[in-house]
Amino acid sequence: MTRTAEGTSELTETQRTQLRAGLDADRRATELLVSRLASDIASFQGSRQDTSVDDEHDPEGPTLAFEQSQSAAILGDTRKHLAQIDDALVRIDSGEYGVCVTCGSSIPFARLEVRPYSTQCVSCASKVRS
Repeated sequence: MTRTAEGTSELTETQRTQLRAGLDADRRATELLVSRLASDIASFQGSRQDTSVDDEHDPEGPTLAFEQSQSAAILGDTRKHLAQIDDALVRIDSGEYGVCVTCGSSIPFARLEVRPYSTQCVSCASKVRS
């Protein structure tokens, strides 16, 4: 990477291509996970249709309710992750990828390797967490 004007990415084309390939692979895996989790939730709901709706007296009720709740929470987080990936892919296509949305500085390649959907440089991200 070379230093450029604020608001432009310092990524080389090779780095951008590498990061896009990783995002594409992560997107495929995340889509599969969303599908599997949605199927699991449907399965939990199907299991509950044939049983008593009284979780307190049904020995399976609390377990199924907990598993369904956990799967729903994970599904929500996974869908958010998928949206982050999609947003990163849009930024790549628009030429805005690798630029901090807060200060306009370039996001270092090393950060993008770890979190390819990052929208902030390390400095701005650390201010948010403080």
